[in-house]
Amino acid sequence: MIILVCGGAGFIGSHLCERLLHGGHDVVCIDNLITGRRSNITSLQNWPQFTFIEHDIIEELPALPRVERVFHLASPASPIGYRRYPLETLRVNSEGTRRLLEIADRDGARFLYASTSEAYGDPLEHPQREEYRGNVSPTGPRSMYDEAKRYGEALTMAYFRTRGLDARIVRIFNTYGPRSDPLDGRMVPNFITQGLRGEPMTVYGDGIQTRSLCFVSDLVEGLIRSMECEGTGGQALNLGNPEEHAVLEYAMLVQELTGHQSSLTFVDQPVGDDPQRRRPSIEKARRLLAWEPQVSLRDGLARTISYFEEELHRCASGSSWR
Repeated sequence: MIILVCGGAGFIGSHLCERLLHGGHDVVCIDNLITGRRSNITSLQNWPQFTFIEHDIIEELPALPRVERVFHLASPASPIGYRRYPLETLRVNSEGTRRLLEIADRDGARFLYASTSEAYGDPLEHPQREEYRGNVSPTGPRSMYDEAKRYGEALTMAYFRTRGLDARIVRIFNTYGPRSDPLDGRMVPNFITQGLRGEPMTVYGDGIQTRSLCFVSDLVEGLIRSMECEGTGGQALNLGNPEEHAVLEYAMLVQELTGHQSSLTFVDQPVGDDPQRRRPSIEKARRLLAWEPQVSLRDGLARTISYFEEELHRCASGSSWR
């Protein structure tokens, strides 16, 4: 198949492209590189079945071959990213989503929209099921991301209902692993880079807020099953790890695995900004996809630490993170 992956130079997107190439597919990757990293796809460009197009999907798309699958992962996804590019985040999930839906409709392709657990906001339901409508502020400090994703979901469902497009929505919960951006400000990259450098680990708030972390290879498996399994058209699916831990627990485990007993620095948590609890219900994914995470937290963090050790060494020799 010829598969279009938008946001394919990003953390998750690059792993998805690699997995699809190993599956024997031709992959067309589009990314404007505002938060994606060219280094994530350097090795993929050795594949003759891989095509990279540097382009912003907000703008009119270049001529493309007829595609059979469209994965829409194009959007800043970290707080640092979407705060730096708020208008771009809103537009790529609205105008960009419409352009890709039109491509899928034109070609009769299956479509997958990568949404987010942030669509639930600071949830009043725990764990979060797909039926939960969320506790989201349309004017809050994360609204450029939360509301953009909610609009993208609505647009996807409109094409499903009015045009019969074979489309589905995946709500991605916290994901970690190799190729995550060391500078994106999220918990795992922060803790690992600080731990490896022997610097104090920055904990926002009191550290008892919880997160559920899914290793990237498990997430990619879920994305592919969401696209390929029958019965997923018109569905929203949570993909994430239901194993929940406090932020302080993650910090202590990273300390242990890096071998650096960094001190902890507690800083104020922005008011009304950071969800206090985050854990997916994945019963729907288990039922429709026969999917659940396989990589243990300790194993996944060890693999991620190895990647960051290599990156830090590379940067020490004068290379850029990008």
